Amino acid sequence: MPFIPHTDDEVEAMLGAIGAKKIDDLFDEIPRELLIKDLDGVPDALSEQEISRLMRTRAALDRGARCFIGAGAYEHHIPAAVWDIATRGEFYSAYTPYQAEASQGTLQTIYEFQSMMTSLTGLDVSNASLYDGASGLAEAALMAVRANRKSKSRRILLAAGVNKLYQKVATAIAGSQGLSFDRLPLNTRTGSSDLDALNNQVEPPVAVVIQQPSFLGVYEQVDAITDWAHSNGALVIAVINPTSLAVLRPPGKWGETGADIACGEGQPFGVPLSSGGPYFGIMTCKEDIVRQMPGRIVGRTTDLDGNPGFTLTLQAREQHIRRSKATSNICTNQGLMVTAATIYMSLLGHEGLRRVALASQQQTAKLLELLTAIDGVERAFSSPHFHEAVIRLDRPVGPVLESLAVQDILGGFDLSTVYPELGNALLICATETKNDEDLEAYATALRDVMSAPA
Repeated sequence: MPFIPHTDDEVEAMLGAIGAKKIDDLFDEIPRELLIKDLDGVPDALSEQEISRLMRTRAALDRGARCFIGAGAYEHHIPAAVWDIATRGEFYSAYTPYQAEASQGTLQTIYEFQSMMTSLTGLDVSNASLYDGASGLAEAALMAVRANRKSKSRRILLAAGVNKLYQKVATAIAGSQGLSFDRLPLNTRTGSSDLDALNNQVEPPVAVVIQQPSFLGVYEQVDAITDWAHSNGALVIAVINPTSLAVLRPPGKWGETGADIACGEGQPFGVPLSSGGPYFGIMTCKEDIVRQMPGRIVGRTTDLDGNPGFTLTLQAREQHIRRSKATSNICTNQGLMVTAATIYMSLLGHEGLRRVALASQQQTAKLLELLTAIDGVERAFSSPHFHEAVIRLDRPVGPVLESLAVQDILGGFDLSTVYPELGNALLICATETKNDEDLEAYATALRDVMSAPA
């Protein structure tokens, strides 16, 4: 928490100036029964020296382990220049660029980010980020309801491979506004959606969500699902991993007319794994529904002298203009993360991103081959995969991961809690940061663990 330099006398003077006796009077509109009396779960306050020591100890726990988890958060190499530039004062402390004439640098950076994201996703317009990928799905669902006025449905149909944690967040945010989220069944042989279930839909949904690659790492039949959705009057929402778009067909090219909205997590682009954050959400869409898009959009224009310039545009969508009629309550977004992502993409370029994607896919394929050669380990699905894959063990996954962690191997994501129908299934991931020595170390550690009785 920042140091607050106000003395007791200064606080008393400020309260006197506004006619309040104590700070609690500033919150007297809150009903007394809603106020928290105490915080039993919060320990006593620490001194500055004690908290610094504690945080250094906690930070040391993150060092040295080889991470093969994935599941929506990915460890990629970040060039040193990314955060050297992003943490310069011009970017690091910049706030909302409402005053365009004083914010041209920030606005241009955001404009470049938007241009790169539309190029990657094959859609027309990008916003300047959301809070994270999960809330981005919720915003996309609400946006689809607003945009698809021909449909009276409030039902969102999710492909089987959509991240179930994303579904929980979307339900928490959009469920209170009358949206419901249903899911296609999973084909446990291929790991993708069971498309036969599309023919059994009683009520056409207002939108269909497809994650590509899926949370389980495999590829969905995006063309078939997209065309089915459009033929049934539904919009298509794509949930994407931006790294994969360097090698996969973009959502704007799915089916005959492409997805309508794309969203996802931007963390793979220059944002480090850091004990659970930070993250930022991506969103792009077709031009004809741009007025329903949440968040800010930067446009390129010219001034009275014909010089190019940048400004926020279509601001009637934002709550600082229309308040309760706005498309969303998003205000301060993850602008610093967008800056880092823009620098990351500009440094790597198209070819660099392609190399990252291909190297990640190659290392995951090698890891899968090494691990499935171990007794008691088998490949779960027959479908191709990107840089995540699912293996099945002959014993519960939790204890195996605990044993691997003792050897500084973060072995993957236990799927038994979210996909119990898959049995003892483990989601593994490798990126370009994992060399052959890392893969061999994982295989050796897992072989030792699996040699013990189940």
